Amino acid sequence: MPKPLSLPFDPIARADELWKQRWGSVPAMGAITSIMRAHQILLAEVDAVVKPYGLTFARYEALVLLSFSKAGELPMSKIGERLMVHPTSVTNTVDRLVRSGLVAKRPNPNDGRGTLASITAKGREVVEEATRELMAMDFGLGVYDAEECGEIFAMLRPLRVAAQDFEDA
Repeated sequence: MPKPLSLPFDPIARADELWKQRWGSVPAMGAITSIMRAHQILLAEVDAVVKPYGLTFARYEALVLLSFSKAGELPMSKIGERLMVHPTSVTNTVDRLVRSGLVAKRPNPNDGRGTLASITAKGREVVEEATRELMAMDFGLGVYDAEECGEIFAMLRPLRVAAQDFEDA
């Protein structure tokens, strides 16, 4: 799909100006619109890197999580908890990884109703290769240096704390 031509103006800044004229100044509107556009841009760039591996960023995250676990496996419920996604999303993600041969599933011996997902050797290979490529393109954030990336992380942290993503120590 060809990339659309650049506009001769910043459409988000223009929307912000029009918003101010109609409803008054609301800096949060420009901020959320910029964040949502950045999300679109980053997701497209990252997905373009992981797509040749049969992955989406969500599937890549699940593989990384499994590769980080001591035994290379986790209960499905833990995957959802750690990735902060609905159980149905975890099931869909893991099932696609199973069909690709990157993950295997088995009953959880410690929980009669639960299921364990485990990364396969092929899954470990794919996560290593995809990670090398993502790191080479700085996960789409190459326009920022390390300090700026740290600032972005710090700036978004209070939002995540307010959403109760985790307990703030």
